[in-house]
Amino acid sequence: MLQISRPARLLVSFAVSTALLSACAIGPDYKRPEATGGTGIDHYKNTGHEGAPAAQGPQAQLADRWWTVFNDPILNGLEDQVVVSNQNIAQAAAAYAQARAVVRQDRSALWPTFGLTGGATNTGGPAGQVVPGQPHTTYQMAGSTTWELDIWGKLRRQLENAKASSEASAADLAYARLSAQSALAIAYLQLRGADAERKMLADTETAYALTLKITQNRYVAGTAAKTDVLSAQTQVYSAQNQEQSIILTRAQLENSIAALIGRAATVFSIAPLDEWNLPAPALPSGLPSELLKRRPDVAAAERQMAAANAIIGVQEAAYFPSITLTGDYGFTSTALHTLFDSGNMSHSVAGSLSQTLLDFGGRKAQVDQARDAYASAIASYRQTVITAFQDVENDLASANIYGKEFDILTQDSQAADLSEKLTINQYKAGTADMTAVMVAQTTALTARVSLAQMRVLQQTTAVSLVTDLGGGWQAPDYTHYY
Repeated sequence: MLQISRPARLLVSFAVSTALLSACAIGPDYKRPEATGGTGIDHYKNTGHEGAPAAQGPQAQLADRWWTVFNDPILNGLEDQVVVSNQNIAQAAAAYAQARAVVRQDRSALWPTFGLTGGATNTGGPAGQVVPGQPHTTYQMAGSTTWELDIWGKLRRQLENAKASSEASAADLAYARLSAQSALAIAYLQLRGADAERKMLADTETAYALTLKITQNRYVAGTAAKTDVLSAQTQVYSAQNQEQSIILTRAQLENSIAALIGRAATVFSIAPLDEWNLPAPALPSGLPSELLKRRPDVAAAERQMAAANAIIGVQEAAYFPSITLTGDYGFTSTALHTLFDSGNMSHSVAGSLSQTLLDFGGRKAQVDQARDAYASAIASYRQTVITAFQDVENDLASANIYGKEFDILTQDSQAADLSEKLTINQYKAGTADMTAVMVAQTTALTARVSLAQMRVLQQTTAVSLVTDLGGGWQAPDYTHYY
């Protein structure tokens, strides 16, 4: 049985004892700073009516598949393709996998490394002969180990940095996914709004064509001027031109959707719908404090702050000496079959200590850089939180105003439609001129288009609010640090 020498046992015991006793690491332990504006607020400012608190309890939770609130199977199918096909998400996923690999690498640095070497050396000539005049072969086999002792916690702070960076990368991935899902939902809703607007314009062209026919009949009968016919033709051409503009807008939205789901626009299309009158969904809600958990960008900024804090400890550890243990244990023999005999054994154990004595302020500068980077990360985190509240308040204010505008535009469109109908009847009866008809028709069309566009604005605002609340994603509770 092989015996380990007393010096080796002492060094190993020292290393193990040091590793067990060095529970504390150099540098500040991370504590999440208070987020400006994020504490003590129990409701949003824009909630539909003054003093109304945000909803609490189960309804405050957003579903993971939040887009299903629109109850559109085509949208549901497209959203499912985003996660597996969108290249921005694929890039973020690869970055997250890379960050996790860095964690594994930094964790391995806490433990010793082991190596094994072996070889055979053939030596000839008078100076290297065991038997005079004959060459010989020497065989070697040796194991080696190197262990940098983490007495001051430098390696553990590096691991802490890697873990926090990995968690930030996970939040970045969630944010990329949420952003792509949101962009797809908005593009799809706008596309369906374009379908509805095109149908409206097609119906309007039919109505304008009927007015043109009536005007032509009256012109033939001598009760209408040629200018009336030309004005009626202008109305038809104007509606046709507006329809072409909507066709272009729809094509561009369709191409945007193709890119979001990772498809080539050349081979992708969405069939138009003749009827589409999707009501705006009920807006999600929640407590303002939930933004700190719901929004992936806020979570990422917080984790980046933790990562920056860990680097302070890494740089401060440079003030202290680095201690490394090395050991070799091997055999050497001129005969392979006797290589592992105890008489051919050799071993060595050594320890080294390195310390920078004078660097003219270099280490202090690195510590200062780390502390300044941490201060910058705190500012970035707080600004991200402030922007998050701004986004949500803007969405809530928009939803509130759009709801009122939709009610007003509904009444306006109904009145304009009735005015158009009455004016055309008056024109048929000869009590109104063509100018009045054109004004009534243009006003009615504008009101109908504005109403349709406001419906889409309500829907896309709901999507923006879901996004700004963080969707259904929940940040993990990071309660321990390494």
